[in-house]
Amino acid sequence: MPARDRLLTFHPRIVSGMSAGMGLCLIAVFGVIWFRLSPSDRATFDWFQRITLLLFFGAVLWILYRMSTLRVTAYEDRLRVRNVFRSYTLKWSEVTALRFRPGDAWLQLFDADDNRLGILAVQASEGVRATRAAKELAAVAREHGAGARPIPEK
Repeated sequence: MPARDRLLTFHPRIVSGMSAGMGLCLIAVFGVIWFRLSPSDRATFDWFQRITLLLFFGAVLWILYRMSTLRVTAYEDRLRVRNVFRSYTLKWSEVTALRFRPGDAWLQLFDADDNRLGILAVQASEGVRATRAAKELAAVAREHGAGARPIPEK
């Protein structure tokens, strides 16, 4: 999708930086450990153990990758949320409310069925930057017909 179709995109810098740093450190530490083992010690690992280690290592790197690519993007007709394990696309008419109160870890979205969805891209750890993004996203949502019902108190 061309960038000009996007109204607003936000992704956290702190979480992305930490995740990328952790991934690089993980690769470096495990690489050093593996290559510092003597060939006879490495030979004690059978294929099942090696595959298990690689799968575990790959799963951790995949989670760190997904954490480093968190984002929320507003378009004319929809909102796209990329969280760690799942991505969501909601039409503006499905968005009832956005809430980011002091003490909340991240922006919360309420849909037409009163389901609460955490938007992990807008995190309190980003401070003023996240507050500004939440306000801008709420303004875009209002302009496009979101918020037809009151915010649920949960």
